[in-house]
Amino acid sequence: MTEQTAAWLRIGLRSQRLELGRGEEVIGEYQVSTARLGAGEHYGSQKTPRGMHVIRARIGDGLPIGAVLVGRRPTGEVWTPQLMRCHPDRDWILSRILWLSGTEVGRNRLGRVDSMRRYIYIHGTPDTEPMGEAASHGCIRMRNEDVVDLFDRVAVGTPVNILEDV
Repeated sequence: MTEQTAAWLRIGLRSQRLELGRGEEVIGEYQVSTARLGAGEHYGSQKTPRGMHVIRARIGDGLPIGAVLVGRRPTGEVWTPQLMRCHPDRDWILSRILWLSGTEVGRNRLGRVDSMRRYIYIHGTPDTEPMGEAASHGCIRMRNEDVVDLFDRVAVGTPVNILEDV
């Protein structure tokens, strides 16, 4: 963790922006890409869940930028355009994972709306993927350098509020 450790994260679905903060102060901002299909909490919807969450797990500490993760485990590969051509249908999860767990029972926790069981992450994505526009399958995608920076500034338990806008 750095000296600028965050106390909270806010993600705006309309603005496609993630804010990192401590107290009332925003100490970092990043462009993100949330779900192409919009907001939604239900299992199988491929939509980004709204509401209060916490970081349940931090995965990938020490991996190289662009490291490929499948099932939350590193494959030993590092993303390249050639690797992408060999696996054109992969939903690339790269560099780091911040696994989110909902805190609002019936909205984003438990049953058919459980964000953790839906494997909703903040994660890195190839630089060829757009940022600042909704294009993911439900997760919050970030540039690899940005997700590594964010990863180093948050802890398990950090609150994450996913809102229509920030």
